[in-house]
Amino acid sequence: MEDNQNIIHNTNSKNNNDNKKVSPDRSAELYSKALTLMPGGCSRNTVLRSPNPLYAESAKGCYVTDIEGVTRVDFANNMAALIHGHAHPKIVANVTEQLNKGSAFTLATEVEIDYAEHLCSRNAGFEKIRFVNSGTEAVMSCLKAARAYTGRPKIAKVEGAYHGLYDHAEVSQTASPANWGDESNPNSVPVAFGTPEATLNDVVVIPFNDVERAITILDKHKGELACVLVDLLPHRVGLIPASQEFVVALREWTTKHNALLVFDEVITFRNGYGGAQDKYPINPDLTAMGKMIGGGFPVGALAGRAKVMDVMNPLNDKVLFPHSGTFSANPVTMVAGLTAMTLFDREAVTKLNELGEQLRSQITEVIAIADVPACVTGDGSMFRIHMKANPPKNYRASFADAKESRIRTALVDHLFDNGFMMINTCSGTLSTEMTGKEINQFTQVLLDGLRKIKPLFSSVEGH
Repeated sequence: MEDNQNIIHNTNSKNNNDNKKVSPDRSAELYSKALTLMPGGCSRNTVLRSPNPLYAESAKGCYVTDIEGVTRVDFANNMAALIHGHAHPKIVANVTEQLNKGSAFTLATEVEIDYAEHLCSRNAGFEKIRFVNSGTEAVMSCLKAARAYTGRPKIAKVEGAYHGLYDHAEVSQTASPANWGDESNPNSVPVAFGTPEATLNDVVVIPFNDVERAITILDKHKGELACVLVDLLPHRVGLIPASQEFVVALREWTTKHNALLVFDEVITFRNGYGGAQDKYPINPDLTAMGKMIGGGFPVGALAGRAKVMDVMNPLNDKVLFPHSGTFSANPVTMVAGLTAMTLFDREAVTKLNELGEQLRSQITEVIAIADVPACVTGDGSMFRIHMKANPPKNYRASFADAKESRIRTALVDHLFDNGFMMINTCSGTLSTEMTGKEINQFTQVLLDGLRKIKPLFSSVEGH
């Protein structure tokens, strides 16, 4: 860990590419065309920037170059999906070999079995596994499997937690003070206009890391709940780890009341060899995965107890949950995923998590030097910078009002303009291609940014 003096000394050094302001004429032209073809000019809102998105030209390792020729360090990693950065040579070679054989068949492939065996070997709770095509689909399949197994209609989830696009999973992920209701009985708030009232009635919302309130709410619905869905490090809740007490209490409650416990590890599986759940003394019934287990290609998976997974078994006399997908377990994704996860062995997991701890420590140090009311949260190879003096404890405490959001946007823009791509909540993830060099460069630019935006904090209520 560098001392304060070293961090201050290096703040004026240029970033890795000596990035210069380049007029984004080509990007503006492309976006103008895109607006005539797609709502908002894109198929994923996360790429949008004002006045227009920038378009990628190429990437290698932890660096991305846009079509204007500007190269940036990638802390977004395609929303946490790239554990080895971009164009890892082993993944490229193995995928290229597979593409020459074919990309998808109406036949099974041996690599699906190999990859299933590998993922199951990483976690004792993974007795059986099935592959799908996205994290959203993995969570959706877990919820449908839970309903099929229990014969119950309702699910419970944490307020503010993001679990993908599925109607039931997305409830209350964008709740605000105007509609979230009492903390002891949070409202089920829709995200998409037109969400059926019946869907909202089938989703029970519980506060994060609040055992007493959560159990009281769950008790009101015992006998109705198919499962409790939990992200162990929920990004939108504030990237705060679930407490041991909270997770154990949910495991005990679900066991007692014959409901299932489902972990969403679509993002967090990177934080342990067997997922973030390695840190907890219990196993869930089902785990949803996605993102980085695809080695850079679309992927999802659900794994868990054999008896629960068996609701999808097409060989049963009665199939409770018929399950299939045209591109599920396609060999390109299987090859890429197996290559990526084989590379991400125990040593690599430990090394990357240590780098994450180093980064969070240096960010805390930089915040103190800049003397601004900010903080950093996260775990493993993930981090989030809040425009708050103290780490939030739940979704309501992490919620950013309009003023805070403006400060955060100013910081994210500063980082972007000076060579660092972030997730728009001022969050980031690491890849194995990163070293202390990129960490130090980031904290240097961060310090400049915090000093630059410091006057904005005085306009925020409470500071």
